[in-house]
Amino acid sequence: MSLTRRDFARKSAITGAGVALAGSVGALATAPNALASTEADGADAEAHGGHGGVGYGPLVPDPDGILALPAGFKYRIITYSGRTKLESGEFTPSNHDGTSTFCGPRGATLLVNNHELKGPRANWKYPVPLTEGLVYDPAASGGCTVVEVRRDHVAEWVGIAGTSTNCAGGNTPWGTWLTCEETEDKAGQNGMTKDHGYVFEVDPEDRRANRAPKPIKALGRYAHEAVVVDPKRGHLYLTEDASGPNGLLYRWTPPAGFHHGRGRLRTLADDAGVLQAFKCFDSGGKFVDDLSRATKTGTVYGVDWVDVPDRDAKTTSVRKQFTDGQVTRARKLEGMWWGDGGAYIVSSYARAESPVQHDGQVWFYDPGRRTLTLKVLLGVNPDPSKDGDFDGPDNITVSPYGGLVIAEDGEGVQHLFGATDSGRTYPIARNELNIGTAEEPEYSEFTGVTFSPDGSTLFANIQEPGIMLAITGPWKRQKR
Repeated sequence: MSLTRRDFARKSAITGAGVALAGSVGALATAPNALASTEADGADAEAHGGHGGVGYGPLVPDPDGILALPAGFKYRIITYSGRTKLESGEFTPSNHDGTSTFCGPRGATLLVNNHELKGPRANWKYPVPLTEGLVYDPAASGGCTVVEVRRDHVAEWVGIAGTSTNCAGGNTPWGTWLTCEETEDKAGQNGMTKDHGYVFEVDPEDRRANRAPKPIKALGRYAHEAVVVDPKRGHLYLTEDASGPNGLLYRWTPPAGFHHGRGRLRTLADDAGVLQAFKCFDSGGKFVDDLSRATKTGTVYGVDWVDVPDRDAKTTSVRKQFTDGQVTRARKLEGMWWGDGGAYIVSSYARAESPVQHDGQVWFYDPGRRTLTLKVLLGVNPDPSKDGDFDGPDNITVSPYGGLVIAEDGEGVQHLFGATDSGRTYPIARNELNIGTAEEPEYSEFTGVTFSPDGSTLFANIQEPGIMLAITGPWKRQKR
């Protein structure tokens, strides 16, 4: 049943403060450069010196020039493109991106690691190897590797190859990984021999299940970024990282009688289920054209869903099939993570292409109430080259210690940072690997932030050159 604009306005009028929310209205308003937060949050943060006294203290420079961490924390390099090798003897592919962890055999941790490599294989020194039986398009350079981590041993092998621009993705309740192609290249474009812009399923445990890769066309063909699964209702939610016009948030509803499980998605017909794009409206029933319109944390929008006319985008990109007024858009819809009964959704930034500029938003979609609440809002960072301010959130995970852990993909200095439930932020790590020059330093984005199943290790990647890191230390429950 859809939530109409009239229903949403009526409920807002009854409560006097918008549809009832899970958690505090000002939750996760970030400092130091938040555009808005509640007065209580702002006063508390100021009293504690900017970061509100949460976190693990200042970051300590790394003598090896890779990762600055708080005192008492340490890191371990798990894979390093061009240095570590796969079981088959080839070097670890480059450009690490979306990642998730799974329980492996005999106490091991399994990770599926995307490699965001676009275009012909000749463009990359370390593409994903074309392992026999695991290739979708032999012309494409991207894919996923599976990494098995034990205390004294690491193994890595190909999970899928011949895909393109594998950006983020998402894990499933049944223990697999959905890898997303952030491209719309069709056969004959950019050297490709097959159409791209799909989602594929990768099984970290059963190598045989990954043979003869098949795109899940029911989920649409567009510049996919991330995906989450609603374990209660069976819906999949998917973000689109695109511009001209800005991208969309999608919901896929499975067909009647369909039951999720390992390998089940690849059995679907290309037009199975219903793919829809979101449409938001405020408490007054007014249509919201772009998420950047929200300039205060705690903003709540009602959400309705509009059918996608041609999900395979045979002639027109999916987002271009809608006219102004039909759907809500947002710039750089990126990472997602399912937690707290809903989906956390990132919009990395907004610039001139959007109604209002910002340097990052994190929203929470509540499927039961069909509401979207702004949790994190970062103002435009005036000087990204200086350490301190956070900008450009991308990959995201829900922390077992409370709040969120967010990977930066901004300008200048790059961090992993945490955000508590009440809106205070704190640094966790800083990338110190300069891939530029001494005169013009450059630091790659963080990607693939995810905790081990037991919560003891935070895994994250430095995308370029492609390094997977395992961070351990005195983790603690963060105060609100």
